[in-house]
Amino acid sequence: MVKRIISVLVAALALSSMVFAEGGKEGGKAGAPVVIEIWMGKAVSEASDPPADWEVLKIAREKYNIDLRFSWLPTSEKDADAKINTAAAANALPDLFQVTRERWLTLVKMGLIAKVDSMLPLMPTRTKQFMSKPIDKTVATFNNGLYGLPTPGAMPQVEGLVIRKDWLAKLGLKAPTTLDEFYAVCKAFTEQDPDGNGRNDTYGFGAYIENTAVSRGLGKRFDFIFGAYEKAGIWDLDAATFGLNVRKPDYIKGLEFVLKMQQAGYIDPDWPNLKKDDFRARWKQGKFGIMWEQFAALAAVGNYAPFDKNFPDGEWMAIQPPKGPQGRNSNGVNVANYRIYAVSAKAEKAGKMPYIAQLLEWMSTDGYYMIGWGKEGVNYNKDENGTPTINAVGDKPAIPRNLAYASAPETQARNLVFYNSPIEMAARYPTYTTANGRLQGPLMYWEEFKKTPYTDAWGAGMIDAPTQAADFYRFYDENMVKFALGTQPLSGWNDFLAGLDKLGAKEWEKVAKERMVALNMLQ
Repeated sequence: MVKRIISVLVAALALSSMVFAEGGKEGGKAGAPVVIEIWMGKAVSEASDPPADWEVLKIAREKYNIDLRFSWLPTSEKDADAKINTAAAANALPDLFQVTRERWLTLVKMGLIAKVDSMLPLMPTRTKQFMSKPIDKTVATFNNGLYGLPTPGAMPQVEGLVIRKDWLAKLGLKAPTTLDEFYAVCKAFTEQDPDGNGRNDTYGFGAYIENTAVSRGLGKRFDFIFGAYEKAGIWDLDAATFGLNVRKPDYIKGLEFVLKMQQAGYIDPDWPNLKKDDFRARWKQGKFGIMWEQFAALAAVGNYAPFDKNFPDGEWMAIQPPKGPQGRNSNGVNVANYRIYAVSAKAEKAGKMPYIAQLLEWMSTDGYYMIGWGKEGVNYNKDENGTPTINAVGDKPAIPRNLAYASAPETQARNLVFYNSPIEMAARYPTYTTANGRLQGPLMYWEEFKKTPYTDAWGAGMIDAPTQAADFYRFYDENMVKFALGTQPLSGWNDFLAGLDKLGAKEWEKVAKERMVALNMLQ
């Protein structure tokens, strides 16, 4: 292992020395600036481009002899792919570019993307920030080589199960750890007047149907129940058992549990018809004591304020999802989101990889605040913890809203440096004090959600919809709700599966498996 590391370092340093001695291929003479062209999506599509005198361009030229040029990809993924395809066909891909994983894989197989393992020793800080977990490299690995630089997309694991801690205390209960205990607590929250108002107006569990590409039927807010039977989401992505989860006997057990809760009256009875805003209005009104919710929708200061006003002594507590009969549990489907930045083979041939590596390392170190938040004192201030803010700090006045870091043109490339660091999170999701003096904030829930198990199914997001998507999803979703409500008996399950097959389920599974194999995403 040591010899391997040394050999990589020697090769990288040799490459770096050779290129810097030449002054770069693009410059035309020794010492001339090396052109580095980057294509990527804007951080805020409706905001303007960085100004012509952007400090980042000046530093790149003066410190690294780089003539840095940004081009912004279309906001539509389809249009962005089209632009990249056109460039690939003409062998004119830029030096560094953002690309979808599907398009990335095609370009790798065509030999148009460079292997970037040798860049990592040249950017140790960035490598540690962006590739500290095994899955980070996996998303950009092909034939045991790293052919892309992954960066995080949407924050992972931001949703989870929460319970009214004050209701537990009032009824002398503990947070449930199994499905049986979950059922018992829901029963108590429904029948024992946990809010003490003397009325029979509370329920154990509240939800609404929120379908996604990877969680349908009852939607992702019920996935923790199916997760107790290891069947969260639509797909079983195990290589040996791949297919729709509805074909698995344990999936029916999860549905039976929902039906049991429904028939007992322990779920808010309006759940099939509620919209998102209706659901959130109900928990703020104290209608139920357990729910699956997004961390900021729950605890960002503006979202939490109505609940805080109605129930100043109320408190939501994150809990582990309940375990099923086999001791398994899951908070739902974890679809990890990554952006991939690729270096073109053309750039590698031109000797630009060391320049790109040093530029990215600067962006992740000395240039981090500049790329991420703009100009200090103009677009943001730093508070006593070093967290960017637009508030007044010390003798520094507050930043005008129109210049705030969140919408400044200077931050359009921030996706190149953001990795959900503590600083980024603190800037986006500040803490505050509730009506009863308790410290509260979204990040407190996120930290707890990250400690819970999720079902890893990030490849499922790349499975295309079935051929008859509208009819298939309508049949799937409507029947699942009928089973959960008891208006359609579970004895008709085989007829339901036969109906799915008539709408192309088996062909969908076949095509989906082929896609997952081709993308190297089966577990």
